[in-house]
Formats: sequence, C-alpha cells, structure tokens
Amino acid sequence: MESRRNSTTVVGFSLLPSELIHYIILRLALPDIFHLKSVNKFITSVIADQDFARDYNLRSSSSTWLFVYKKRWHRDPVVVHGFTQSSERWFKVMIGDILKPVTPPGEDLYFLTAAGNFFLFALNCSREVISVDPITKTVKRIPQSPLGPRGTSSWRRSGIKLLAGPSESGQFRFLFAEMVDNNPTLFEYDSTTNKWKSTIARENNVNLTHNNVKDKNRIFLSASNGPNTSIVISVGCDINDPLVVRPRFTALPEDGELAVGFSWGSVINRLHIYGDGRMLIVRSGSVGLNDCRRIRVLKHIELWGLSPNGSQWAFVSSIPNGLIDEIKKPYGVMMGCLEEREQTIRVILMSNFEGAWDIIWLGFDLVKSRWFRVPLPVFNMEGSNMAGVTFSSGLTIA
Repeated sequence: MESRRNSTTVVGFSLLPSELIHYIILRLALPDIFHLKSVNKFITSVIADQDFARDYNLRSSSSTWLFVYKKRWHRDPVVVHGFTQSSERWFKVMIGDILKPVTPPGEDLYFLTAAGNFFLFALNCSREVISVDPITKTVKRIPQSPLGPRGTSSWRRSGIKLLAGPSESGQFRFLFAEMVDNNPTLFEYDSTTNKWKSTIARENNVNLTHNNVKDKNRIFLSASNGPNTSIVISVGCDINDPLVVRPRFTALPEDGELAVGFSWGSVINRLHIYGDGRMLIVRSGSVGLNDCRRIRVLKHIELWGLSPNGSQWAFVSSIPNGLIDEIKKPYGVMMGCLEEREQTIRVILMSNFEGAWDIIWLGFDLVKSRWFRVPLPVFNMEGSNMAGVTFSSGLTIA
C-alpha cells in the first residue's frame, strides 16, 4: 500500500507545470534531488537539463553544509553525515566503496575538510592524504608534501584550506601553513599539475599603520597559536607572495590555562578556536563541588578578529547571555571549528559528557552584528568516536 501511495504521489508531482517543478527541485538539497532522480524518469530529464544544472550550481554556491564523520570500528563503512539549512534532516554520504581501492583494511581515517564536491581525508597508518568526489565517485591520492609523511595529528584545522575550482573543471587546490625552521611557510597543492610548491611568507613590515590586511579576498591560515601571540599567513590573489601577520592578544585572561582547538573540560577553563583570521574564546566555569571530578559548563563566548594592520586581535562581539543560557550544558571534552564566508561567521562546538555528544551551530552576521543559532536535528553518536567536522559550500550536480 505504501509503495502504491508513493508511486501515485510521484505521478501527481510530474503533472505539475514544468516551471513549478523546476522551482521546487531547485530548492531541494542535493541528496533529495538524487533520490528523486532515481524514482522518476521525467524528473531525471529536468535535472539533466543544462539550464537547471547551471541554476542549481549557482544557488548551491551560497548554501552552507555541515559535515561530520563519526566512526565506531575500523571495519565500519565510511559514511560522512551532512546537514544544510534547506533540509530538516541529516544526509548520509556513502563513500566507503569509493575508498576501497586506496585504503587497506584497518586504515585509520580522519576527515580533514571539504569544499565543493571534494572531501579530504588523512590516513593515519599510511600517513597519506586522499581526496574523494562522491558525485563522480572518484578518489585521488595526493602526493606527499615537501614536509614528508604526516599523521592525522599533524594537521591543524585553522591552518588548512581547500579551494574547489569551477564545477566543470574537477580540480582543486589544497593549502596549509606550517612553521619550518622558524619560518612561516605556505604549502600549496594543485590537482591540475599534481604537484606541491612551498613559499616562505614575508614579514608584513611595510606601512603597518595604514596597511589593511583584512581584505575579503585574502585567505588567512594559522601557522602557530599561543596564549598571547599568533602567527598567521595572509594569502591574496597572488599565491606567490604570502604575508606574515603576528597579532597579539592583549586582553587579560581569567587564568593561565589555555587550550587551542580541543579542550578537556576538567582541566582547562579557556578554549581558543581559530579560523579565517578570526578567534573564538570559549570560557567555562565549574559546577561541581568535587575537585576530583569537576564538571564544566559554558560561561561566556567572545569573537575576536584581526585589527586592520594585523598587529593585534581586536574584540568584535560576545554572545548574549540569553543565547548562552540556551546552549550551556555540562561537558567533559569540547572541540570546535570556525569559518567566515559571505559576511557571516559560522561556528561549530562539539562537546562530550559521559559518552554523549552534543553539536551546536552558532553564527554571527557581521553586517547586522547579530548572533544566531541554527537548530540541528538529533544526531546519534552513541558509541562513536568523533573523526572530523567541517563546514563546506558549493556542492554541485556535476
């Protein structure tokens, strides 16, 4: 009976005016479109139309996705879960079969980042990096960088950036920043040439007072982050001329304890999360009376950014108390990621308390100077380990 009802629904949908069908499908998430494509030939013809593909890809370029990779055992199939605000549920991106030719049994994968149709994974055992395109079902080994083999712990989220080329090109660039012999160095891989190149960033010493390094067309990669000073590589359109900025953090901390990117809540009161030339400070407080098992909750969250000349971290905004009250929960472990795109800061906070994971998506509109929270559907991670989380955009049909 259910199958017959679904069939009738699909037939009825096909009888709608083509312009209306085009309008409806254009607003669906990509996994929903592929599902429709598999059950109805007429809808397949709509999706295959070049005008529709162009319109969808253009619209998709501004859609933000949250991708999470969780795993239980090495033998489990590799599945990345994705969520976008145009839907109300999590989608599964099945890539286990695509990875089989390049990942031996028992390989330990970590999800690094994503952009467009490309997903990047680090392989801990073989110390390789691979790219996966789930749309074309292709996988590519990325040659070792000039630094040689790197395990999963060597990659810092705030120091990497994946840049997808035009949708029809099937190409991408992968950038990361690292300190090499005390020199901030930019590494770039280009899939077109299948080669790496490295460039030592030059110091930004010219006209610091009037130099505006916070250009919307520049990319900011963290090479090093400490309690008081960060080293950031600023990359413009000319990839061959990266600059070094060294913003100092002059605010007085509440305590001397600091974690960067990942925090064991029973030990650290202050967590710094970096990305795209921004810094999020998460302050926590104790709610437990037993010092042997102190329980932490969020107390205060601040957003900071680079000053115009890049010499300091400048305060931007703090989350209102009302929103803090909505999201504060006990936690034992916390991690996060941050991105800036199209005048909006996006933050993911993932916390674990006694084996239960919680995901919070926050945003800050730079134009309206307004904080907001994106509600997320229930995401079951019971018994699973966190193996990578990232924002992405630009998923395309082809």
